[in-house]
Amino acid sequence: MRKLVLLALVGLAAQLVDGGLGMAYGVTTSTLLLAIGTNPAAASATVHLAEIGTTLVSGLSHWRFGNVDWMVVVKVGIPGAVGAFLGATALSNLDADTAKPVMSAILLVLGLYVLLRFTFKGVRTDKLGQRLRARFLAPLGLFAGFLDATGGGGWGPVGTPALLASGRIEPRRVIGSISASEFLVTVAASLGFLLALGSEGINFTWVAALLLGGAIAAPIAAWLARHVPARILGSAVGGLIILTNTRTILRSDWVDPSSATTWTIYGLIWAGWASAIAWSVMQHRLDRTGGVTTDEENAALVGHSTH
Repeated sequence: MRKLVLLALVGLAAQLVDGGLGMAYGVTTSTLLLAIGTNPAAASATVHLAEIGTTLVSGLSHWRFGNVDWMVVVKVGIPGAVGAFLGATALSNLDADTAKPVMSAILLVLGLYVLLRFTFKGVRTDKLGQRLRARFLAPLGLFAGFLDATGGGGWGPVGTPALLASGRIEPRRVIGSISASEFLVTVAASLGFLLALGSEGINFTWVAALLLGGAIAAPIAAWLARHVPARILGSAVGGLIILTNTRTILRSDWVDPSSATTWTIYGLIWAGWASAIAWSVMQHRLDRTGGVTTDEENAALVGHSTH
């Protein structure tokens, strides 16, 4: 029972982040399932089955708040569904002992990309209103969908930064459109896993717990998409993904580090993570105040970055 409550809380927290930032539900929940020993293919299947419900509620919630561009949803979502089905089939045919560190490595790279992208680049808005072409959206959707199924997450970490980096659609509509199109990706990935695996290794009680937590959070997250500082949240989520998946890799057969090396790596990650968040907070305040901060704010930021 305790594990089910934990899964529901993780689903709730992950959906709050995902709905507010357009990413991290799959990456966060897949990381947890891998950490407690779940087979990689079963972990990704479990997450995608839960996401059928959470993405549906999330997409509808974003639509109600006017956060969805349906042309973007169609142009990126349909290729994404194709990529997700192919990715689910590929992961299902990998050996579990091989797939687990591979999956964690993919998640680690995604986490690093999210951390660096939001910490140093922030959100681009200088090309708002310019057309997003299918020749950009279709390959993006195909790649992100494939990565989402094989990595247990990736639709948001690839799709959201790519659309934000284009600067052609306002951030809240990027988040809403990626969240709505994820429903198509999730259905396709789940179908691929079920055809390849059947229900083997999938705990449907866990699916229900993740779904419940995510469904509760989805409407709140859609509302928060208008208010949450995406830069700060992106740095925080990226660091968490890096830390948890580094832990999985260090415990795999791929590497055999000494205890001192392991803790040194953890220390560097914690220090880098804290510095990234402090930098994002400072840049967010500078953006908000037009480049001016008070002496008290500067002192607080300097003090935070030294801890």
